[in-house]
Amino acid sequence: MGKLIKNHWARLIILTASAYQFVAGVHGIFWPKIFWDFLTKNLDGAVKPIPVLQVINILLGLIMFAWEWPLGAIAGSAVHRSIEARLVVLPMAILAAALLYQGTNAAIYYIVGMIVYFWAYSEGETVVAKAWSLPPRVRPGKV
Repeated sequence: MGKLIKNHWARLIILTASAYQFVAGVHGIFWPKIFWDFLTKNLDGAVKPIPVLQVINILLGLIMFAWEWPLGAIAGSAVHRSIEARLVVLPMAILAAALLYQGTNAAIYYIVGMIVYFWAYSEGETVVAKAWSLPPRVRPGKV
Protein backbone atom coordinates (compact mmCIF):
# COMPACT_ATOMS: atom_id res chain seq x y z
CA MET A 1 0.00 0.00 0.00
CA GLY A 2 1.11 3.53 -0.60
CA LYS A 3 1.55 6.33 1.87
CA LEU A 4 -1.18 8.96 2.18
CA ILE A 5 0.12 12.28 0.92
CA LYS A 6 -1.99 14.62 2.97
CA ASN A 7 -1.21 17.84 1.11
CA HIS A 8 -2.54 16.29 -2.13
CA TRP A 9 -5.70 15.21 -0.33
CA ALA A 10 -6.09 18.69 1.20
CA ARG A 11 -5.53 20.23 -2.24
CA LEU A 12 -8.46 18.27 -3.68
CA ILE A 13 -10.69 19.21 -0.75
CA ILE A 14 -9.80 22.91 -1.14
CA LEU A 15 -10.40 22.72 -4.90
CA THR A 16 -13.89 21.39 -4.21
CA ALA A 17 -14.55 24.04 -1.55
CA SER A 18 -13.32 26.90 -3.76
CA ALA A 19 -15.51 25.80 -6.68
CA TYR A 20 -18.45 25.56 -4.29
CA GLN A 21 -17.63 29.02 -2.85
CA PHE A 22 -17.55 30.56 -6.32
CA VAL A 23 -20.93 29.06 -7.22
CA ALA A 24 -22.36 30.11 -3.85
CA GLY A 25 -21.23 33.70 -4.46
CA VAL A 26 -22.91 33.76 -7.88
CA HIS A 27 -26.05 32.16 -6.42
CA GLY A 28 -26.01 34.71 -3.58
CA ILE A 29 -26.21 37.60 -6.05
CA PHE A 30 -29.65 36.44 -7.14
CA TRP A 31 -30.88 35.31 -3.70
CA PRO A 32 -29.00 37.38 -1.09
CA LYS A 33 -29.09 35.98 2.42
CA ILE A 34 -26.76 36.07 5.41
CA PHE A 35 -26.51 32.73 7.19
CA TRP A 36 -26.70 34.33 10.63
CA ASP A 37 -29.81 36.47 9.93
CA PHE A 38 -31.84 34.42 12.41
CA LEU A 39 -29.66 35.94 15.17
CA THR A 40 -29.27 39.51 13.93
CA LYS A 41 -30.22 41.71 11.00
CA ASN A 42 -27.07 43.86 11.35
CA LEU A 43 -25.19 41.94 8.64
CA ASP A 44 -27.89 42.30 5.96
CA GLY A 45 -26.10 45.36 4.58
CA ALA A 46 -23.26 43.12 3.39
CA VAL A 47 -25.49 41.33 0.87
CA LYS A 48 -28.12 43.86 -0.20
CA PRO A 49 -28.61 46.30 -1.89
CA ILE A 50 -24.92 46.06 -2.97
CA PRO A 51 -23.63 42.44 -3.13
CA VAL A 52 -20.31 43.02 -1.33
CA LEU A 53 -20.09 39.66 0.43
CA GLN A 54 -21.07 37.80 -2.72
CA VAL A 55 -18.28 39.49 -4.71
CA ILE A 56 -15.78 38.70 -1.93
CA ASN A 57 -16.84 35.05 -2.06
CA ILE A 58 -16.53 34.95 -5.84
CA LEU A 59 -13.04 36.48 -5.72
CA LEU A 60 -11.82 34.25 -2.89
CA GLY A 61 -13.23 31.19 -4.66
CA LEU A 62 -11.36 32.10 -7.84
CA ILE A 63 -8.14 32.90 -5.95
CA MET A 64 -8.18 29.65 -4.00
CA PHE A 65 -9.01 27.65 -7.13
CA ALA A 66 -6.16 29.31 -9.04
CA TRP A 67 -3.81 28.71 -6.10
CA GLU A 68 -4.65 25.02 -5.79
CA TRP A 69 -4.92 24.13 -9.49
CA PRO A 70 -2.42 26.12 -10.03
CA LEU A 71 -2.29 28.73 -12.76
CA GLY A 72 0.89 28.86 -14.84
CA ALA A 73 2.06 32.11 -13.23
CA ILE A 74 1.62 30.71 -9.72
CA ALA A 75 2.92 27.16 -10.31
CA GLY A 76 6.26 26.55 -8.67
CA SER A 77 6.39 29.93 -6.93
CA ALA A 78 7.19 30.28 -3.24
CA VAL A 79 3.56 31.13 -2.48
CA HIS A 80 2.35 28.00 -4.27
CA ARG A 81 4.79 25.75 -2.39
CA SER A 82 3.99 27.27 1.01
CA ILE A 83 1.58 25.37 3.24
CA GLU A 84 2.01 28.14 5.83
CA ALA A 85 0.62 30.76 3.43
CA ARG A 86 -2.40 28.56 2.80
CA LEU A 87 -2.96 28.21 6.55
CA VAL A 88 -2.97 32.02 6.81
CA VAL A 89 -5.39 32.68 3.92
CA LEU A 90 -7.83 29.83 4.55
CA PRO A 91 -9.43 31.33 7.70
CA MET A 92 -10.38 34.43 5.68
CA ALA A 93 -11.99 32.26 3.00
CA ILE A 94 -13.76 30.26 5.69
CA LEU A 95 -15.16 33.39 7.32
CA ALA A 96 -16.42 34.83 4.04
CA ALA A 97 -18.04 31.52 3.07
CA ALA A 98 -19.58 31.00 6.52
CA LEU A 99 -21.26 34.41 6.47
CA LEU A 100 -23.07 33.78 3.20
CA TYR A 101 -26.03 31.42 3.51
CA GLN A 102 -25.20 29.62 0.27
CA GLY A 103 -21.55 29.17 1.26
CA THR A 104 -21.89 27.22 4.49
CA ASN A 105 -21.01 23.89 2.86
CA ALA A 106 -17.93 25.49 1.30
CA ALA A 107 -16.92 26.72 4.76
CA ILE A 108 -17.20 23.19 6.15
CA TYR A 109 -15.09 21.80 3.28
CA TYR A 110 -12.53 24.56 3.84
CA ILE A 111 -12.31 23.67 7.54
CA VAL A 112 -11.70 20.01 6.73
CA GLY A 113 -9.08 20.99 4.12
CA MET A 114 -7.37 23.33 6.57
CA ILE A 115 -7.22 20.58 9.19
CA VAL A 116 -5.64 18.20 6.66
CA TYR A 117 -3.16 20.88 5.56
CA PHE A 118 -2.23 21.44 9.21
CA TRP A 119 -1.78 17.69 9.63
CA ALA A 120 0.49 17.64 6.56
CA TYR A 121 2.43 20.66 7.84
CA SER A 122 2.89 19.13 11.29
CA GLU A 123 4.32 15.97 9.70
CA GLY A 124 6.79 18.02 7.66
CA GLU A 125 5.26 17.52 4.22
CA THR A 126 6.12 20.00 1.49
CA VAL A 127 4.34 20.98 -1.69
CA VAL A 128 6.54 20.28 -4.68
CA ALA A 129 6.55 22.47 -7.79
CA LYS A 130 4.72 19.90 -9.90
CA ALA A 131 2.56 18.30 -7.23
CA TRP A 132 -0.13 17.36 -9.74
CA SER A 133 2.15 15.19 -11.90
CA LEU A 134 2.58 11.49 -11.33
CA PRO A 135 6.00 9.91 -10.81
CA PRO A 136 7.57 8.40 -13.93
CA ARG A 137 6.72 4.80 -14.64
CA VAL A 138 9.30 2.18 -13.91
CA ARG A 139 10.24 0.34 -17.09
CA PRO A 140 10.00 -3.44 -17.00
CA GLY A 141 13.35 -5.00 -16.19
CA LYS A 142 14.67 -1.80 -14.57
CA VAL A 143 14.85 -1.24 -10.86
